[in-house]
Amino acid sequence: MDLRKLKTLIDLVSESNVSELEITEAEGKVRIVKGGTAVVQQVAAPVVAAGAAPAAPAAMAAPAPAAAAAAPEAPTGHLVKSPMVGTFYRSASPGAKPFVEVGSQVKQGDTICIIEAMKILNEIEADKTGTVTQILGENGQAVEYGQPLFVIE
Repeated sequence: MDLRKLKTLIDLVSESNVSELEITEAEGKVRIVKGGTAVVQQVAAPVVAAGAAPAAPAAMAAPAPAAAAAAPEAPTGHLVKSPMVGTFYRSASPGAKPFVEVGSQVKQGDTICIIEAMKILNEIEADKTGTVTQILGENGQAVEYGQPLFVIE
């Protein structure tokens, strides 16, 4: 694949609503992924233009395995998981004190956080009595269904 065609594809992806584009040709395979404002190009097979060195595509693909190798440790204890997709909040309002901190004693049914979903604030309650040993959710960050938020022992 020539560099003009590759540049045209990158420009098309960056200017459109398409977030990912993958093209396979006889010379190789090109995958372009749009992340935020930058366009990242990953080359799975060496694409060599006349006189070009294949070292450049290999250098672009090298950081991906290093990121996958760093896996976080699994927390021990009872996990309180998100019952829905939404935005995680540790307190009732931006300036208010968080519902719980690490070391807080909670009873089953106590409110421990809020998840905002579709403009509705949902109070999430502890499903076990114990001590909060870890807070896994980041205030104001998006959470997925089943994502661990707290560890209670």
